[in-house]
Amino acid sequence: MKQWISVGVVLFFLLGCNNSRGNFIHTLDSNESVDKTVAKLEALIQHAALRHFYTFDHTQNAKEQNLTLRPSKLIVFGNPHMETKLIGCNESMGLDLPMKFLVYEDFNGETKVSYTNPEYFSLKHNIKDANCLQIINKASIALDAIASQATQK
Repeated sequence: MKQWISVGVVLFFLLGCNNSRGNFIHTLDSNESVDKTVAKLEALIQHAALRHFYTFDHTQNAKEQNLTLRPSKLIVFGNPHMETKLIGCNESMGLDLPMKFLVYEDFNGETKVSYTNPEYFSLKHNIKDANCLQIINKASIALDAIASQATQK
């Protein structure tokens, strides 16, 4: 009996510790280069009346350190009104805001767009208030729409 319990515990940990991103990180394929995809995302962010704060060029930062990195850029953007409300739900939300898109070239040379699913914030920051959950849901819908439009053919 102890042997079966030991096997069960080992299987539980092995199956529970996979490399899957689950539903916390959404990743879409883009048929465009990293730069073209970033340009599309930045235009869509502006069109959606969101504030584009900055685009970090991880590859350029690596070059400045005499390192190499495949193309990778992080777009930081948001809606200060919405963010203020979310931080009011739980101050720790400030760790995840403003929103971000990561556009990068993977090991196969394919361009990807990744972002954190805002619905994860309700778990990470223990958000239970209905109004706060509604804001998070709207943010999720908006991010999905922007990322989908930017990666369409």
